[in-house]
Amino acid sequence: MSVTIDGDKSGLVPDRLRRILSGPRAESVPALVGTACTFIGLIDIAAGVFPRFRHSRMHALAEVLPGALGPFAAALSLSVGVLLLLLAHGLKRHKRRAWRAAVILLPAGAAAQFAYRHSVIGVLLSLTLLALLLRHRGQFAALPDPRSRWKALANFVLMGAGSIILGLVIVSAHPRRVVGSPSLTDRLEHVLFGLFGVEGPVGYEGGVDWTVGYSLGALGLLTAITTIYLAFRPEHPAATLTEDDEAQLRELLARHGGRDSLGHFALRRDKGVVFSPSGKAAVTYRVVSGVMLASGDPIGDVEAWPGAIERFMDEAKAHSWTPAVMGCSETGGEVWTRETGLDALELGDEAVVDVADFSLTGRAMRNVRQMVKRIERNGYETRVRRVRDLSDGELERIRRAADDWRGTETERGFSMALGRIGDPSDGDSVIATAHKDEGEPGPYGDLKAVLHFVPWGADGMSLDLMRRDRSADPGMNELLIVAALQASPKLGIERVSLNFAMFRSALARGEKLGAGPVLRTWRGLLVFLSRWFQIESLYKFNAKFRPRWEPRFVVFRKTRDLPRIGFAAMQAEGFVTFALPRPFRRRRTRAPRPCAHIHPASAGEREMRAA
Repeated sequence: MSVTIDGDKSGLVPDRLRRILSGPRAESVPALVGTACTFIGLIDIAAGVFPRFRHSRMHALAEVLPGALGPFAAALSLSVGVLLLLLAHGLKRHKRRAWRAAVILLPAGAAAQFAYRHSVIGVLLSLTLLALLLRHRGQFAALPDPRSRWKALANFVLMGAGSIILGLVIVSAHPRRVVGSPSLTDRLEHVLFGLFGVEGPVGYEGGVDWTVGYSLGALGLLTAITTIYLAFRPEHPAATLTEDDEAQLRELLARHGGRDSLGHFALRRDKGVVFSPSGKAAVTYRVVSGVMLASGDPIGDVEAWPGAIERFMDEAKAHSWTPAVMGCSETGGEVWTRETGLDALELGDEAVVDVADFSLTGRAMRNVRQMVKRIERNGYETRVRRVRDLSDGELERIRRAADDWRGTETERGFSMALGRIGDPSDGDSVIATAHKDEGEPGPYGDLKAVLHFVPWGADGMSLDLMRRDRSADPGMNELLIVAALQASPKLGIERVSLNFAMFRSALARGEKLGAGPVLRTWRGLLVFLSRWFQIESLYKFNAKFRPRWEPRFVVFRKTRDLPRIGFAAMQAEGFVTFALPRPFRRRRTRAPRPCAHIHPASAGEREMRAA
């Protein structure tokens, strides 16, 4: 397969991207400066907190470092140390604002060194580091990350907690100068008063009370200043899908949507998008914890994929985000790795059922067949319809039921979940429902279970969510999948994508005769983790329907980025969340807007489909 880059048929763009992203010079200076700031910050904090450190050999060596002001300015040393620690990570990530702050802080530190200790070497080192920053200022051009006012609250909580802990260390670091024997409560009270610049109940001899008081006041001032800055700085909102972006993506899906079963999930409205120069391809993404996380294959013409990938990598470089792709196909992985120099790792397999080959007959399908027959004898009936064929009242009832039947506090799903049901623009989606008349109707009538499928081109559909009433009989999901597969020919559906089975090949090979000890150990670990993440259960559930397995991959830059990417993916999928508990959240409105989000009813029980 030949792939041509939009606007560049010379084939030079992939090599250029590799040089930009992996060149040693591009990484060395920010990493060096960030590491230096971390080390100097820790030295400054130690110099301001521990009196013994200020008279040690280590401190004699550290006095020549920028900002290490020694016993004459413990409070200033502590403040400089905390600020340098806060700046270190931003400098390593090439952030422009961290660079500006360091450029201001270093001359101030140099002036303070000369004023307090007349340290020529310390001044020269400060100015040398400043010159290094100015010389390589072009490498510190990364734009700010998405942010909101919640960052101010998070800063207040974290900085406040850190200041209290560090304050307790400061108060307790002078045991020979303390008057009396203050209790832990007295020390904590002294810290809390000191953060607000008020003298507390703990007394000291020999002028130590001034050092402790100024140090605590400096911590309180830093907490206040950083919180106020975060609260009143201009917002840089997270990327979202605009109506024009969505319309353009739908045009691409109409022409090329049959290529990837995850294509329709690109229409989640909490994703951003970058298009190729020709507009014939696009990559959708979300930024989580500094990771620019794409999902599935690029949308659109394969020949234009490299152009969209190049735009994606440029955006990641502009913000110094870590690029990653979750759940791309083998073809997508080949293009991503060839065009960017990234690496790929098999993540698991997607279960795809060909409708023409599906049948409940035969010994292999006996368990599913018996379960479906048993449930049908208990009085359940199924209905499989397009979203556009349902009334508004029934759609609203299904949305409310899916939301209330969700088993977690937060909506789950990102790479393989749409995040909504019944949007007017998703009329081709398919809803399978199970019903049972029990005399007295419940809050959702006779509705007992819901499956939602999104389009996969003109002749396929991909499972989005599975929800059921917890009081319903077991086997609702099997019943509705079978019903959807049997109704597919009437809907013009020839293939159905079910759940994603993470590490399926390891589970399958590890249980076979002759599997080696390493593979058996790996399988045992996956079975153990399945107690929390449903790894084995989803594999076995998918295997009931005799699907064919399509491998899916994670694409990453460096092996050391994998833990960070994994954590970001778990945040995006909703397995790790820092949101407020449900009773404390603001209630979301259900009022629809034209061709827009109606209500988030995402992919709760499809947990491990999205890795």
